[in-house]
Amino acid sequence: MARPSDRLFSRLILSLGAVPLVLLGGCDPAPAPSDAATGSALDARPEIPVMGPERSILAFGDSLLAGYGLNDGESYPARLEQALRARGVNARIVNAGVSGDTTAAGLQRLDFTLKSQTEKPELVIISLGGNDMLRSLPPAETRANLEAMLKRLKQDDIRVVLLGMLAAPNLGEDYAEKFNPIYPQLAEKYGATLVPFFLQPVIDKSDLMQDDHVHPTALGVDAIVTATVDDVAAALLARPDGAGVP
Repeated sequence: MARPSDRLFSRLILSLGAVPLVLLGGCDPAPAPSDAATGSALDARPEIPVMGPERSILAFGDSLLAGYGLNDGESYPARLEQALRARGVNARIVNAGVSGDTTAAGLQRLDFTLKSQTEKPELVIISLGGNDMLRSLPPAETRANLEAMLKRLKQDDIRVVLLGMLAAPNLGEDYAEKFNPIYPQLAEKYGATLVPFFLQPVIDKSDLMQDDHVHPTALGVDAIVTATVDDVAAALLARPDGAGVP
């Protein structure tokens, strides 16, 4: 995936500085907007009957998962669940996104969150690190926290989709050189599925971003889901031996 230009990312980070430090619970029950209303391509393919046992997914992260500024049913986990079910996957996603979470805060609550689930999730989607970058926290701390989470999940034989973040150019080359490799390197080390830059589909697209220029609109969420649903489905349905879908 191509990384955004410095101009685009500079625009993002300027917007980050204009909002409180809140960048980055079950899915929202309300129905999502129709395709006619949103222009979403999520359900463009014919809907397949939902089949098989329920597949449990935990969405664990910050406001990009929590659905900051969105209505019920419009968060990424809620729309992702709908997209998976439209593909015939009997998915149930629990939204454990908390606005403002850093990787340190996520690590602190991961064990409690896992133990509070009614059943062990097959897959955990992690979106953390944006607030670390925004606060210019040491990349070594971000790496250590994410690695501790991935190690914990691997020990429990829980698959992971890691939603990546990139450092803004105005933080300097040294910071970027330490921060940007965190996600691909940890994904490779722990066998996680990597989305290199979660916000790639919405960067510098005013109709897909809220007025804060940080969080996606409902349309933006749909664009992100469209770009990531196949990766999530593949991670969820992969056999334990890594040989592909059952």
